[in-house]
This record gives sequence, C-alpha cells and structure tokens, in this order.
Amino acid sequence: MYTRPLAKLIEEFQRLPGIGPKSAQRLAMHMLKRPEAEVRALATALVEAKQQVGQCSRCFHLSAEPVCNICLSQTRDPHTLCVVADSRDVIALEKTREYKGKYHVLGGLISPMDGIGPEQLNIGQLVHRVNKEGTGEVILAISPSIEGDTTTLYVGQLLKPFTRVTRIAFGLPMGGDLEYADEVTLARALEGRRELDT
Repeated sequence: MYTRPLAKLIEEFQRLPGIGPKSAQRLAMHMLKRPEAEVRALATALVEAKQQVGQCSRCFHLSAEPVCNICLSQTRDPHTLCVVADSRDVIALEKTREYKGKYHVLGGLISPMDGIGPEQLNIGQLVHRVNKEGTGEVILAISPSIEGDTTTLYVGQLLKPFTRVTRIAFGLPMGGDLEYADEVTLARALEGRRELDT
C-alpha cells in the first residue's frame, strides 16, 4: 500500500510508545511535508540525545554530564531524598516547584512477573547513599500499583534502620468527584489527610 521508504518510516514511528498505526501514518506524512533541513535537525537531535544523554552517577537521573544539575546544586536540601521509579517522575515533581531536596531514581519497579528483582534496580546504591550521606528523610514517591507498593514496602524496610521514611499521599485529582473514585483511591485519600489550615 505504501512505497517501501514510507512504509519503513511508518513502521519505525509505530515502535514509539502510545503510537498506533494511524498516528504513525499521520507523523510520517507530516515529516514528508516538512523542509529537509527540519527533518535533518530532528534526526540529528535524536542521534545526539542518544549518544550524549546518560545517567547521573549519583542519583541515576538523566544527564549529559557525569553528575546532574540537581545533585550539584548548592541550594537544594542535601538531607532530604525523594525516591522515584524513573526520570519522568523527577520531571513531574520538579514541575510542581514544591520539592527542594535531592532525588534517587530506581530505574523501574520490582516486578517478579517481568523478571525484575531488587538487584536489577538502583536499590543497593540507594541504601549505600542514605547510610553514607546521613540523609534525614527519604520520601518514597512511587505510584500506587502492585509493583509500586511492593517496591515501596521493600525499599522502606531496607531504609528504616538508617533514616525517617515517608510516602507521598495519594488521593483525588483536582475536579474529581467522589462518586467516580475507586475504593483504593478513596482509602489513600483518607490515609493521606492532614490538618485543615484555617
């Protein structure tokens, strides 16, 4: 149905997460209409990002340098450490502008069904870091799921002998109605309640 180079381009777009056949076709057709300089700039950016972006040696967040800007920052609280599953979570938390401490990226979640155990994640490095740096509080900011809860419980038990361990509260999104929330979300919202500021 498509000429071979176009079919190949559509096929490559389909490999991206969340891109189905129709979206892949739309992206491919869009790229064909763009000026060649723009397409080359995109290709160059993809290759450069793949070659230059790695992990911070301290927190495992994405970085083009050996140590990321967050770890190097003198203005962040060195005694508070927020543990997340991957770099997308760091980016989401940074957008809130609320958290002022440092991070540790696990690189995934414990999932025996997928063959991912604690040894495949950056958990050993986390325990060593907390013990070595004298961290005052570790905040576990891991999404609620079977894998997330398993990881949270496992990491929490490992860290409790060294520091205070907390977990972010989960609850209802802004504008959400109670009647449409599931039981687990409502239970978490109740558990995460706090004093009303008056």
